[in-house]
Amino acid sequence: MKVFRLKKELQKQLSELKKDGKSIGFVPTMGALHQGHLALVEGALKDNDVTVVSIFVNPTQFDNPEDLKKYPRTFDTDVNLLHKLSDTILIFKPDSLDFYDGNVESQRFNFDGLELEMEGKHRPGHFDGVGTVVKKLFETVQPDRAYFGEKDFQQLQIIKKLVAKEKMPIEIVPIPIYRETDGLAMSSRNKRLQPVYRRAAPFIYQVLKQARLIFQNQTPEATKAFVTQSIAAHPFLELEYFEIADEKTLKPIKTKINSNKYRGFIVVYAGEVRLIDNIKL
Repeated sequence: MKVFRLKKELQKQLSELKKDGKSIGFVPTMGALHQGHLALVEGALKDNDVTVVSIFVNPTQFDNPEDLKKYPRTFDTDVNLLHKLSDTILIFKPDSLDFYDGNVESQRFNFDGLELEMEGKHRPGHFDGVGTVVKKLFETVQPDRAYFGEKDFQQLQIIKKLVAKEKMPIEIVPIPIYRETDGLAMSSRNKRLQPVYRRAAPFIYQVLKQARLIFQNQTPEATKAFVTQSIAAHPFLELEYFEIADEKTLKPIKTKINSNKYRGFIVVYAGEVRLIDNIKL
């Protein structure tokens, strides 16, 4: 298992592997790895000759400086987890200044409106940061396939749009949400939950499953009202938003069209920790 800090070092290694006809799978992460990340890595290992995992807490996608400061950094533990999967994984842990060529700033992107919905409304500039780091990572690694979890479904759709607009020959492979045994979507942020909030957090998924049943026979408005009222009644959870949106456009809906695919998107605060989840409707 090799760890690369500089872009040129990684690119030299990957160039030699590609000359030998090796396929490259890529899993970008911010570290603090959990089983959800490992499911992505397992997919990459299965589909490709070589797997690259980046571990980089990217400063340009944090709109809240405190969130960046508190984001867990567990590099040694992350390496051990990856080593248990395979000792052939290449780890890219870039230095910020080298990675950004001394200019740690976001590029501006137009994702055809995908960036303006939900998280884009609540976290201004977030998807410019995501687009900037993912584009630079793709340019560095030049993978055949890249793996992203459906927990960040809006981010997944935006990355698909990025690849299409930049005409990058990369297959984006979505991996289903990996959940704890009690239903809570796995996230690095879960480690920050105080015990009382950790016990409360699985209620989010319970409400989403009930919302899916309600949506089958009732209106989007009635479904949203159920979710809003359910979370409001919980003593330890606070709803930031719940939206029912078209999977392709991410635009909120008022009426259902049978041929379209919809998803419910939720953000809830459990104490000071912001939790996101979604469910296919």
